Amino acid sequence: MIRTITAAGVMAALVASCTVVSSSYTSEGYAPIPGSITYGGQPRTKLTRSPIGSSFPHTFTDQTGRTVEEIYVIQPDRTLRIVERHYRPFLAWDRDQ
Repeated sequence: MIRTITAAGVMAALVASCTVVSSSYTSEGYAPIPGSITYGGQPRTKLTRSPIGSSFPHTFTDQTGRTVEEIYVIQPDRTLRIVERHYRPFLAWDRDQ
């Protein structure tokens, strides 16, 4: 009985210490790499029709030949921020001949 109460107390403490992960991105974002939309500065055209806070993907091949997918979010001043970057696995048989 005491073990059950102790285990329940430990579990309650662990659950209480967890933080809720929200879908808002509060970090500065990733630094642009060659191939990123924002590499060399923000795009000249402003995304005036897209809602603030909306996101979109961009896929490109970096200088080493890896496929990179970045997720951008439109900021209130209409600039873009990179919030996620994923490198797809390199498989020899996936390459174009």
